[in-house]
Amino acid sequence: MNFQQLRSVREAVRCGFNLTEVAQALHTSQPGVSRQIRELEQELGIEIFVRQGKRLTGLTAPGRALLPVVERLLTEAQNLHRIGEDFSKGDVGTLSIAATHSQARYALPAVVRDFQARHPGVSLKLHQGSPQQIAQMLVSGEADIGIATQALAEQDPLVALSCYRWTHSVVVPPEHELLQGPLTLQRLAAYPLITYDVGYTGRGTIDDAFHRAGLNMQLVLSAMDADVIKTYVGLGMGVGIVASIAFDEERDQPLRAIDARHLFAINTTSIGLRRGALLRAYAYDFIQSFAPHLKPEIVMQAQATRASAAEPAPL
Repeated sequence: MNFQQLRSVREAVRCGFNLTEVAQALHTSQPGVSRQIRELEQELGIEIFVRQGKRLTGLTAPGRALLPVVERLLTEAQNLHRIGEDFSKGDVGTLSIAATHSQARYALPAVVRDFQARHPGVSLKLHQGSPQQIAQMLVSGEADIGIATQALAEQDPLVALSCYRWTHSVVVPPEHELLQGPLTLQRLAAYPLITYDVGYTGRGTIDDAFHRAGLNMQLVLSAMDADVIKTYVGLGMGVGIVASIAFDEERDQPLRAIDARHLFAINTTSIGLRRGALLRAYAYDFIQSFAPHLKPEIVMQAQATRASAAEPAPL
């Protein structure tokens, strides 16, 4: 048994049993992948995959039992490398962060700046995507740390730790009628609306609020980017709903923001990590810089917790 055999099994599942994609992911040949899997099956005396001819189509019952063990072994092998790197390379390495646009644009800049000043030998890679894409990047190992408001706690391989809570604001041109009098959902529903795509930046709490009130949203445009939303508000296309952190009075002149925390549920941004995977020491420092209450020992304890027993860290 060797790690290449284990990687072949894991990647076969991740790639939907497409051996061509597995070979590309492992930088080897398709016959080589097939041979690694067959040799492991022969050694263990079981069939790991269901086959139709030469094609893999799924996992057998023994394969389903085997997969979590394969994942743990490969994770622990990576942990050994990271422990060695901490002692041999010190404060030198790479840290991969996956975040939504709102987090990368508005919440992370000061954290990244300060982290780089403390750890000049660490190269940061910043990926942007939807919460679902971020979760997948974490599961695949492409990202070390994920930051998003949704989806990170929905996959068993991941642990999600609460970082901070935030609310929405309504953005309008200057002298708009909504600036006069109290803001209500009924008044808001009377205007064309511009807000986030489904799955981004608390869009679900916006939809839920209108649904509970029995009101229809006059949605004229949706986007993943708050800057895009504000641009079209400025063009007079409609009223915007954005994360409060995405509005700056000086930068976003002449638009005006109205606090909407009383209309929509409070959202929580979380940090996502692979369960059981150790990080380099500087990665835990990055996490604590972003969320001061998430000290390294708290994060490590959460990562070591089984999925069924895991709970979000208190804010």
